[in-house]
Amino acid sequence: MVPSCPFIYIIRKDVDVYSQILRKLFNESHGIFLGLQRIDEELTGKSRKSQLVRVSKNYRSVIRACMEEMHQVAIAAKDPASGRQFSSQVSILSAMELIWNLCEILFIEVAPAGHLLLHLLDWVRLHVCEVDSLSADVLGSENPSNHGSFWNLVTILVLQGRLDEARQMLSKEADASPASAGICRIMGDLMRTMPILSPGNTQTLTELELKWQHWHEECERYLQDSTFATNPHLESLLKIMLGDEAALLEQKELLSNWYHFLVTRLLYSNPTVKPIDLHYYAQSSLDLFLGGESSPEPLDNILLAAFEFDIHQVIKECSIALSNWWFVAHLTDLLDHCKLLQSHNLYFGSNMREFLLLEYASGLFAHPSLWQLGVDYFDYCPKLGRVSLELHIERIPLNTEQKALKVLRICEQRQMTEQVRSICKILAMKAVRNNRLGSALSWSIRAKDAAFATLVSDRFLRDYCERGCFSDLDLIDNLGPAMMLSDRLTFLGKYREFHHMYGEKRFADAASLLLSLMTSRIAPRSFWMTLLTDALPLLEQKQVIFSAEQTYELMQCLEDLTSRRPVRGESDIQQLQDEDIETTKVEMLRLALARNLARAIIREGSLEGS
Repeated sequence: MVPSCPFIYIIRKDVDVYSQILRKLFNESHGIFLGLQRIDEELTGKSRKSQLVRVSKNYRSVIRACMEEMHQVAIAAKDPASGRQFSSQVSILSAMELIWNLCEILFIEVAPAGHLLLHLLDWVRLHVCEVDSLSADVLGSENPSNHGSFWNLVTILVLQGRLDEARQMLSKEADASPASAGICRIMGDLMRTMPILSPGNTQTLTELELKWQHWHEECERYLQDSTFATNPHLESLLKIMLGDEAALLEQKELLSNWYHFLVTRLLYSNPTVKPIDLHYYAQSSLDLFLGGESSPEPLDNILLAAFEFDIHQVIKECSIALSNWWFVAHLTDLLDHCKLLQSHNLYFGSNMREFLLLEYASGLFAHPSLWQLGVDYFDYCPKLGRVSLELHIERIPLNTEQKALKVLRICEQRQMTEQVRSICKILAMKAVRNNRLGSALSWSIRAKDAAFATLVSDRFLRDYCERGCFSDLDLIDNLGPAMMLSDRLTFLGKYREFHHMYGEKRFADAASLLLSLMTSRIAPRSFWMTLLTDALPLLEQKQVIFSAEQTYELMQCLEDLTSRRPVRGESDIQQLQDEDIETTKVEMLRLALARNLARAIIREGSLEGS
C-alpha cells in the first residue's frame, strides 16, 4: 500500500489566455503578426528596416494600451486581492514593453554611436515617468521654488537629460531668490551649451566629441573655482553633469534603477558611446548600483543580456520569467525577419522562431474562441505547423454546429481531407443520436462516408415503414450525384423518385422503376415486401401496367421472399399476429399477380392477333 498524496495540483496551460484584457493583446497583435509575414522579402536597406521598426512600434503600442487598461481596472477593483493581481499584471506588461523597446533600439533600429544615446534617453524617459506627476505637483503650487520637491524635480530632469525643462525651473528659483540669480544663470548657460547630437544635426562624431570636451573642461573649472559652493543643490547638479559616479550614486532614490543610472552616466561621461562598448558600461553600472546589497532580478539579467547583444539569452531568460509565450513568440518572429536568428536551429528539426510560435499557438487552442488565431500562427510554421494544426484541430470540442462549420471551413481551405471526414462523421453521429436524420445524411454525404450513409438510409427506410412517409423530403429530393455514394442511398433516392412518378400518374415508368429496384438487388431484402405492397395499386389499375414478363418477375421476387422466411416456432402473441398480417399480404399479392398475369396475357395475345 502506497500512502496517497495529500495534495492535488490543478495545472492549466497558459492561464493568461482567459484574461479579458489580455485577450485584446492577443487579438490586436494577431493582425500585426499577419502583416509582418506579408512584408516583401525583396525589400532591402532603409525601406525594409523602416517597415520592421514600424511593426515593432505597433507591437509596443498594443502592450501599452493593455497596460493602461489593466491599470484602470486595478484602480477600480473593489476586492484588494483582485487589485493586487491586476497591479502585478501591469508590472509584467510594463517590463515586457521595457525589454521590447530596448531590443528595438539595439537589434532592429541598430542605432549608431551618438544617435544610440538619444534612443536610450527616450527609452528611460518613457519608462521612468514619475517626473511628470511630480512636475505637475510642483508647478501647480503658489511658489514652485519653495516647494519641498523643487530640487528633487530639477535633479530628476537633469538625470534624464531634460536640460531645457531644468533651465526653466532654475529661472523660477532665480526670480524668487535674487541672491542666487547669478549662479542660476551660469548653470542655465552650462545646460544650454551642452553639446548633444540631435536627430537633424549634420555634425560628425569627431566634432561633437571636441565640443563636448571643451564644455566638460568648462564645467570642471567652475567646480574647481567653487562657483556653486554657496548652493549645495547647484553644486550637486554640476557634479552630476560632470559624470561623477559618487554624485550619481547619491541620487539612487531618484534614479530608481540601474539602467537609468547607466544612461545618465553615459550622457555625462561618454555621450558618443559605441554599441560594442555598451556591455562594459551595463555590467559596471549594475554592480555599482546594487553595490553587493542585493542580487540581480530576472528583469536585470534580461536587460543585461540585451546590452551584451546576446539575443538568444534574452529570449531564453524571457521564456523562463514570463507567464505566457506571447512575448517571446512575437519578438523572436520579428527578430527572425531582421535576419538575426538564421543560424540558430534546434536539434529536433525546427528553428527557435517556429518552436516558440508553435508553443504560443498551442496555448491559444486551450481557449474556446482564441483557437481561431492559433490557426494562422500554425500556418506560418513551415516545418511542423501543418502537423501541429492537424493534431490540435481534432481536439476542438464541437459544442455547436456553428463552431463545427468554422472548423470545417478551416480544414477545407487547407485541404485537410482526413480532418474534414472526421468532423463530418462526428456531426453525423450527433445528429443520428438526436434523431435528426436529414442532418445526419447531409454530414455523411459531405464526409463521403458510404458506410454511415448506408446506416442513415436504413434509418430513413425504417421510419418510412413505421410512419408511412418520409421526413426531410427536400434533402432526399435533391440528392443528385450524391446518391451514388452507396447502394442504399441510391435506393433511397430512386424509391423517392418512384413516389414522384406515382404521384404524377406516370404509372408505367413507376412500375418499371419499382421492378428494377428489386431485380437489380439494390433494394434491401427486408424492404421487398414494402415494394411489393407498393405494386398492389398498380396491379389493380383498370389498364394493364405490368406486362406478363414483368409480372413473372414480380412473382419470382415474391416466391424468393416467402421461401426464405424462417419456420414458425414458439412465439409470443404479437409475433403471431405480425405473421398473420404477412400471410394475408402474401395471399393478396398472389391473387393480384395472378389476375394481372391473366389480363396481361389476354391483352398481349389480342395485340399479337391484331
